[in-house]
Amino acid sequence: MRKQRTIYFNDARHYYLFVFEPPMRLEDARVPVDEVAGTAVDTFVYGVSRADGLFYPSRIGLMFGDDLRPFQHVHEWRAWENMQSLIARGLDPLTVLVDRAHEKEMDFIASLRMGAYGGMAAEHALHTGGRGFAHPEVRDHQRAILEELATRYAVEGVELDFAAAPGGSPFWLRKEDVSEYTPVMTEFLRETAEIVRNRPGAPARIGARVYPTEELNLKTGLDVRTWLREGLVDFVVPMLYVDFVLDANMPVDWLVEAAHENDISVYGMLQPYRSDESRRFDTAGNATASMMRAAAANFLELDVDGLYTWFLPWPLDESGRSLLTQLGDADLIREADKHYFLRRRCDAASEYDYGAFLPLEIASPDPGRFHQIPFLIADDPENDRIRSIRLRIGVTNLVSADRLEIRLNGAPMDSGSCRRSPIRSRDPYAGQLLEFDLEDVRPRKGGNVLEISLQERPPGFEGGIVVEDVDIFVEYGTFPTPRTGTD
Repeated sequence: MRKQRTIYFNDARHYYLFVFEPPMRLEDARVPVDEVAGTAVDTFVYGVSRADGLFYPSRIGLMFGDDLRPFQHVHEWRAWENMQSLIARGLDPLTVLVDRAHEKEMDFIASLRMGAYGGMAAEHALHTGGRGFAHPEVRDHQRAILEELATRYAVEGVELDFAAAPGGSPFWLRKEDVSEYTPVMTEFLRETAEIVRNRPGAPARIGARVYPTEELNLKTGLDVRTWLREGLVDFVVPMLYVDFVLDANMPVDWLVEAAHENDISVYGMLQPYRSDESRRFDTAGNATASMMRAAAANFLELDVDGLYTWFLPWPLDESGRSLLTQLGDADLIREADKHYFLRRRCDAASEYDYGAFLPLEIASPDPGRFHQIPFLIADDPENDRIRSIRLRIGVTNLVSADRLEIRLNGAPMDSGSCRRSPIRSRDPYAGQLLEFDLEDVRPRKGGNVLEISLQERPPGFEGGIVVEDVDIFVEYGTFPTPRTGTD
């Protein structure tokens, strides 16, 4: 049965066990829950594992740090000592969080990385030449961990994190084993769902982090469509862990449709970053509230059952808590300022990226060719509470003497109304930002297509250009704002 949720995830490490100085005070042990309490967050998800261990005293798997002593790194020492300081006082580190979530009227879901199983025999691991889930011992081990989480702890559910690979964990199958073992992965999920849902007492829910496209899931041995058809999961969360950049155009309509046909929930993942370090002079930076609202609005237009986010600037301040409140109420998102931007290809994901339209290289002038960049917006441009809509395009290797033709949904943009500025302050010569007020030519709610053609370059200049960024700003006002030329 579908369930509306507003979800916040804590990975146990960066803003928690790695940070606080041991011995851990009870107040510090409760921070991951307390920092989101009182917002719209009604579900707290906790990442109980990394590739090298579990962040709770498991009776089955390897506890993080147990094989690392004596420690060489401060974060490892802190995590181990913090957990041990609680255990020495008779407190289970995971139970502390579960109980606190329930005190704050939140559901608690334990998230386990499926390609990570520290403590297993080395010959089973993919990175040491093993075959991962092709070994029945690995499947039995991971199933036992999930059973432990669902039965030993008072959690409302477990989440099988497949999307952590690549970047956060190894995969579960070698490429050459995917075809043969895809049905085995489905059977593993079938058996796990039976155990989790039939635990003593109230049944627990089972969910999965998966990849945004069906092709990527099948490529790694995950037959998600069959999982949905058979009702093997209660919810799915599409994402790519290695790319932390927010994507307001994530191609998950197929997943929402297939899940809802079988009364299964889909939660839209709002990744935390606006930019990463993949291009010159860029650093990792968090998305603004208006960017998060834009992506949230697009997900809600797809009819997702709630929003899921994590890794907001820490410690969470009032702006972060305000955002988490907005994410639980579609009405607070609907008529609020938004900043849509197009995600760039993720080079770090390599063959497991699900694709993007940027950067777009135009190698040379070609007056007859228009390059298309599709995008979605959830706002209705005819809404008279919208004060302005602006389009900004970042282009490198561009000079003012270049002749571009730009069209939005087939309508030409007025080059005379274009405002130009340097693309970056660090190297202002590298390119230009082209900004248009979209008054006469407006986008439409839903799908749009931006088209760009390099018509001509000045004499003696034959290089190409690269469209690096596309941003759409939607600004709302308190009072109606009639459009120019209307009654």
